[in-house]
Amino acid sequence: MAIRSSNKISPSFSMSSMTDLVFLLLIFFMITSTLVSPNALKLLLPQSNNQTSAKAITSVSITRDFRYFVETAPVSFSDLERQLQLKLREAADPTISLHVDKSVPMEEVVKVMNIAVRNKYKLILATAPERK
Repeated sequence: MAIRSSNKISPSFSMSSMTDLVFLLLIFFMITSTLVSPNALKLLLPQSNNQTSAKAITSVSITRDFRYFVETAPVSFSDLERQLQLKLREAADPTISLHVDKSVPMEEVVKVMNIAVRNKYKLILATAPERK
């Protein structure tokens, strides 16, 4: 009398749940990568090999037609200092990243530097990587 087992283990493996998980992760990473846009203004930055490790709290941009932006919001130069004071008032280590088109005269850059010195802000000048 042979005893037969009715519970057979199937050697095949279903990948459908694994592919669902991979597609969900792919969609998640695609959506989050498009949301990250630190500086949406198109500026032609000067080139440099030096990098800094400081983390800027906000950014100031100057376009080639001398328009000022705090992050992506347009600001007049007369209102720039007050906007920075409002943005950096509670920061422990207030740091500004300065994005300037390379066609802008140095005089405009120095104006923003003077605002940073008056308010004791640290200033980082953003540059593009130098081509070899």
